[in-house]
Amino acid sequence: MYPTPEQARFVAADFENRGLFQQMFFRKKESPGAADWLIAGLGNPGAKYERTRHNVGFLALDMLASKLGTRVDRLKFKSLYGKAESAGSSILLLKPQTFMNLSGDAIDEAAAYFRIPSERIVVIYDDVALPAGRLRIRARGSDGGHNGIKSIILRMNTDVFPRVKIGVSPPPHPDYAMADWVLSTFSASEIKRVAPMIERAVDAALDIVAHGVDYAANRHNSANAEEDSPADK
Repeated sequence: MYPTPEQARFVAADFENRGLFQQMFFRKKESPGAADWLIAGLGNPGAKYERTRHNVGFLALDMLASKLGTRVDRLKFKSLYGKAESAGSSILLLKPQTFMNLSGDAIDEAAAYFRIPSERIVVIYDDVALPAGRLRIRARGSDGGHNGIKSIILRMNTDVFPRVKIGVSPPPHPDYAMADWVLSTFSASEIKRVAPMIERAVDAALDIVAHGVDYAANRHNSANAEEDSPADK
């Protein structure tokens, strides 16, 4: 049984009055291709973690957002995120709010939504294997014992994604618990070395977007060698 024209007009008017007609048939959806690249900075949410070694990725992402004239303050994908443009590409900036060990949940969700391949997902994070203030660019690799990277590899089922690793120094002695170390803050002397390296991490991430990971690695990994003192070699 079909509705009469009068009944149909009544139903349409009711839908329109409640806004349902527009929501069901005319809702504008964001294009899955709205971001060409994803740059994520890893860390833990909450004020008590802000200045810890484990949060240099968050610090770098905030600096990157400022450099690109945007803010990372919208909530989606279990993350705070923002959007920016650089080198002709649209970039999704992401700070997972899942805590470090579940970073992969947030990154995988955002990457799937925008259909961003892993080769265009740049992850900035801390590395205890590097001295404070050193930088290392890699195109792929193991998690190196980093739980955030381990989560990303597990969720995305690949280790092929560019990394910008910021050195935060290893624990001062073997008995120092790693969890306590990465959640500690930098000394005054370390801050002098780490702050410029966070700026370089931002430049390295943008170099990856503009010129590729090999270019960024050649430029920034070699810069470490140039800055080493004779005692470091």
